[in-house]
Amino acid sequence: MPAIFPFTAIVGQERMKRALILNAVDTRIGGVLIRGERGTAKSTAARSLAALLPHVKIVQECRFGCDPDKSGTWCTECKERAAPNKKLPTVDRATPFVNLPVSATEDRVVGTLDIEKAIQKGERHFEPGVLASANRGLLYIDEVNLLDDHVVDILLDSAAMGVNTVEREGISFAHPARFILVGTMNPEEGDLRPQLLDRFALSVDIVGIRDARERVTIMERNLSYERDAEAFRKLWLVKEDELSLKIARGRELVDHVTYTSRDLLSIAALTASLNVDGHRADLVILKAARAEAAFEGRTKINDHDIALAAELALPHRIKRTPFQQAEMTAEQLQERIEQLAGQSVPSESDNESESRQEAESAEKKT
Repeated sequence: MPAIFPFTAIVGQERMKRALILNAVDTRIGGVLIRGERGTAKSTAARSLAALLPHVKIVQECRFGCDPDKSGTWCTECKERAAPNKKLPTVDRATPFVNLPVSATEDRVVGTLDIEKAIQKGERHFEPGVLASANRGLLYIDEVNLLDDHVVDILLDSAAMGVNTVEREGISFAHPARFILVGTMNPEEGDLRPQLLDRFALSVDIVGIRDARERVTIMERNLSYERDAEAFRKLWLVKEDELSLKIARGRELVDHVTYTSRDLLSIAALTASLNVDGHRADLVILKAARAEAAFEGRTKINDHDIALAAELALPHRIKRTPFQQAEMTAEQLQERIEQLAGQSVPSESDNESESRQEAESAEKKT
């Protein structure tokens, strides 16, 4: 099998690459939908991202890749195997990349319970599905707009909840299902229903690069890769390792990234001013802004982080706004945030008041 095309060798498409990296730093963001014309490196970007993700530690012989350090998320089998005061053996594995075919059925996605064996022998037997294979990895869906709506809904539910529960005839089985969900599609072949579109945390619309020199660079790199994939990969190995290390450090830091009341009000004022329906966008912007700060090695978010996150979280959620006439850039969004902050955000809201910190303070009083 030839070496995967390096992520850092992809020319341009910075917004798409940033959306993928933020999901890699924090898988709880909720995935990314990449919409664009044919031949714009959508599939290449998803595969190459998975190849550079750091290895993960899993419970040895676990079919679902459970995280040994988070017993609360273990599958039913690991919970049954665990003995009091004893740790389950662990092993490292590469981050899995799972490609979901358009023809996938619900049973193929969630897995199946053998009801006959349960009734006759009293044994619970679960056959894992795609969600089990993708746990703590990357689940890629090409032409997601052609997938059955019910299956897409199941995938998005699992991506949001981080767990897959299968129940049949009073028998249930649960396992973790936390993964980076990447869907790609060509809008010319039809769009997703608005309800499903909103469920994707981030969305990127990409087009082919128009600059002639960059197009030449694309041709040269692809020819070099086709000539000797392994040699081409080695040329980019240093940059790949640097990015992989940066993502790994971001993952360790993201839960320690703080935000202020002013940051929350900035996000709320921005989404309200753009008439965004619901509250999912607010939460996504906050998560993506924290991931951006962690990726850059910081422990506090700022207006620029919020603007970068909004640039990815809002376009597919807004109707009849400047986004439809001319795409707003992160710089324009940052200016808008600063304007709104000056109008409606009081200065005393700059005090650190993260929800986590308030909870800790309440615990101390009790």
